[in-house]
Amino acid sequence: MIDELRRAPLLSRLEATQLQRVARHASRVKLNAEQLLFSQGDPATRFYLLLSGRMRLFRLSPEGAEKVIEIVSPGQTFAEALMFLNAPRYPVCAAALADSELIAIDTADFAAMLRESVDTCFVLLGALSQRLRGLIGEIDDLTLHTATSRVARYLASHLPPGARSLELDVRKGVLASRLSVQPETFSRVIKSLSDQGIIRMDGTLVSVLDQRALLEIAELTDALEPGPFSIGTLGSQRP
Repeated sequence: MIDELRRAPLLSRLEATQLQRVARHASRVKLNAEQLLFSQGDPATRFYLLLSGRMRLFRLSPEGAEKVIEIVSPGQTFAEALMFLNAPRYPVCAAALADSELIAIDTADFAAMLRESVDTCFVLLGALSQRLRGLIGEIDDLTLHTATSRVARYLASHLPPGARSLELDVRKGVLASRLSVQPETFSRVIKSLSDQGIIRMDGTLVSVLDQRALLEIAELTDALEPGPFSIGTLGSQRP
C-alpha cells in the first residue's frame, strides 16, 4: 500500500514514516460498476485515492437530476479538502463508472499529521491550489465557450501524448453532464465534427483527422505553436 500511496501526486512528497502512518489508518475499498461509494450529505470521515477503474462525482437536484462534477481517473485523490472543515459532509455523491479499487484514508488522522508538520501542510496546499486553478478554468469553459468548443476541448485535451485517437471510455450521458451539455447536443456536436471531416467515430474510438481545425474550434490554437505546450502534452494539462 505504501508504494501505491507514494504514486499519488498529493502524497508523493510525504516522508516514509508519514506514509507508514497513513497506511496504518487506511483501508482498501473495491466497488462494482455503478456501486455507490458515498452519498451527498454523508459525514466525510475519509478521502480517497483511486487505484484502478473510474469514478464519477455528481450532485443531485431536488428533482433527482444528476450533474456530473468530476470524472476521477486512477492516481487521483478526491474529497481531501473536506478535512479542513468542522463536521464535514460530502457535498457530492461518488459512484463507480467501472469496477474500481480505492484506498480510503482517515481524514482525522491525516489532519492531525498535518498539524505536526508545516512542510507537509505546504505540500498539500500546493496540490489543492492546483485543483482550485483547474476549477477556475472550468468556470471559464462554461461561461466563455460554446457547447461545441467544450466538446472539442475535451477531445483535444484527452488525446494521449503523440496520438491522434482516443477511446471514449465514459458513457455519453455521463460525459455530456460533465461538459454541461445535453446528451442530444453532445451527439449533434460529434456528428457535426465528423461531417466536417475533423474527427472520425468508430464505435467509442475517436480519430482526429484535422488537428488544426479541432484546436481552432476548441480555441486552443496556441497549442500548435512551438514551445513546452503542444498537442502531445495537452492530455496532461489542467486548465
